[in-house]
Amino acid sequence: MRANNNNKARRSRQPVSVVTGAAGFLGSHLTDLLLARGHRVIGIDNFITGNVQNIAHLGGNPAFKFIQQDVTEFLFLNEPVDFVWHFASPASPFDYLNFPIQTLKVGSLGTHKALGLAKEKKARFLLASTSEIYGDPLAHPQPEEYWGNVNPIGPRGCYDEAKRFAEALTMAYHREHKVATRIVRIFNTYGPRMRLNDGRVVPAFVSQALKNKPVTVFGEGKQTRSFCYVSDLIEGIYRLMMSRYDLPMNIGNPAEMTVRQFAEEIIHATKSRSRIVFKPLPQDDPKQRRPDITKARTILKWEPKVPLARGLTDTIAYFRTKV
Repeated sequence: MRANNNNKARRSRQPVSVVTGAAGFLGSHLTDLLLARGHRVIGIDNFITGNVQNIAHLGGNPAFKFIQQDVTEFLFLNEPVDFVWHFASPASPFDYLNFPIQTLKVGSLGTHKALGLAKEKKARFLLASTSEIYGDPLAHPQPEEYWGNVNPIGPRGCYDEAKRFAEALTMAYHREHKVATRIVRIFNTYGPRMRLNDGRVVPAFVSQALKNKPVTVFGEGKQTRSFCYVSDLIEGIYRLMMSRYDLPMNIGNPAEMTVRQFAEEIIHATKSRSRIVFKPLPQDDPKQRRPDITKARTILKWEPKVPLARGLTDTIAYFRTKV
């Protein structure tokens, strides 16, 4: 009877979501969507890579509360929580190469604390994992059943293994403590609120092109990526959380292109005078990256809708204000 009463109480009040990494690129967009769909949101961030400007527009919003805290510390909230969205983590090569230990800690200790909060509150939990768990893949495109080809001691290992451990810990809490868990494997995403200097290909290319500087392509530019606009990604993640599916799911855009083609697209879209220059390929840089989104299509009825040209228009407009 008590469980039924608790469920009725949850349905009768505004749902409460905790978002770790709420001031980050993806976390801030997720927060906006949750608020738009009637959630009260408690955002947590320590600003190691997040930016207060990403959530400044939420100041004064009674449905949003912000806590500045490192999520590797104990998370105590004296109020009900329905959903925990664990997005806290450095996510770009520049960041996790500069903060390797913090990256490992937030993937392990931070995930442990976030899962503990979900367990205590009997909340549903979603882990923001990554396509990087596939490493430099030997399967193409990458289905969720592929176990990956990862160098655990290479320079990218701190991020790859942090996320792989986070997935294992999430499934352990699901099996041992019956926590309702979801795992999303995020593929390359772009859009407003990315940082100019975060080392990812979109801000790097756009900022170089807007300044008419050489656009730096690593290797011969034959490695492939698939780019998903942020609003599409967040919609897919929301649907996953609200679904009953508890195994990892890819969310991304299966439209694949080479890095060189993408650089040419950016130069054209920005009307830049930049030229492409080539530099040595970083160690363990994936040669191919394309999601198999069969599960997302069939289970969530989701697929990306924003074409690259439109997404780049909005993204470039944002970066013009930052360059």
